[in-house]
Amino acid sequence: MNTDKIILSNAFLIYGCIVVFFLLMKVFNLDNVSELRFLNFLFVFWGVNRAIKMNINLNHQNSYFNNFYVGFGASVIGVGLTIVGLMVYVGLMDPSFMTVLENSSLWGNKLSLSIVVFALAIEGIASSVMCSFILMQYYKNYKASENIVA
Repeated sequence: MNTDKIILSNAFLIYGCIVVFFLLMKVFNLDNVSELRFLNFLFVFWGVNRAIKMNINLNHQNSYFNNFYVGFGASVIGVGLTIVGLMVYVGLMDPSFMTVLENSSLWGNKLSLSIVVFALAIEGIASSVMCSFILMQYYKNYKASENIVA
């Protein structure tokens, strides 16, 4: 399978999981519980793991840097799509969500959408690097198997 397809499919999977999670939080009126937002890291971690594992098993790729690139690429694109989704959500659907972010203990007062986007971009890049690096410590000696990726 093409490396770009692995990256994009897992990026859209990360994005989809985060969007569904936030929609469920909205439906159950939990969008004001800022601690639940830390679960995004689990979706990113899962997507990076899946991307690296797919690259190893389907492409028989054992190069550390290639697999790191695949994991990092999937997570950065997934986080980027999530940020674009947040911009659309706040701009077109629910501008009052900025008030929810201001009232959380994480952000502070007098937020603008550009500040939130910048902070999320930095956080997303940092979590992408961390997830990719952590998982590559496991996969650096991992050999391709005949099993299909789950």
